[in-house]
Amino acid sequence: MSEQDVKQETVSRIVAAYASRPDVSPDEIVALYRRLNGEMTEAPAASPVPRGDTLMQPALPIDQAVTEDKVYCLCCGRGFKMLKRHLGAEHGMTEAEYRAAFGLPEDMPLVAPSYSRKKASHAKEAGLGKYDRSVVTE
Repeated sequence: MSEQDVKQETVSRIVAAYASRPDVSPDEIVALYRRLNGEMTEAPAASPVPRGDTLMQPALPIDQAVTEDKVYCLCCGRGFKMLKRHLGAEHGMTEAEYRAAFGLPEDMPLVAPSYSRKKASHAKEAGLGKYDRSVVTE
């Protein structure tokens, strides 16, 4: 498959997924197809994460990115309980790329602290993480 075929297949899949929504008009579908097709043919493949020593500018101060109930995306400023899915879907980034793009430490949470505690509590109540350490299986 040529690079052009791969790009056309990608555009087709995106447009088909968008067209499956019940609230989309035919004109919007055509406009999306034209825009995506134009962008795919004009723009070279670009990485969302800058290379080298250049860091992205955060949408809000880094010290305000983590609150008790939300973690805010530094790319767009929106708040979530967890960032992993948003980063991949909206910004095409992995957690490592996100941290590198803003120079964040590895221990910076990408999950809201209250949500993390709640999930840990549910796991403990369900008995996860407990096993009889005196029994050795071979």
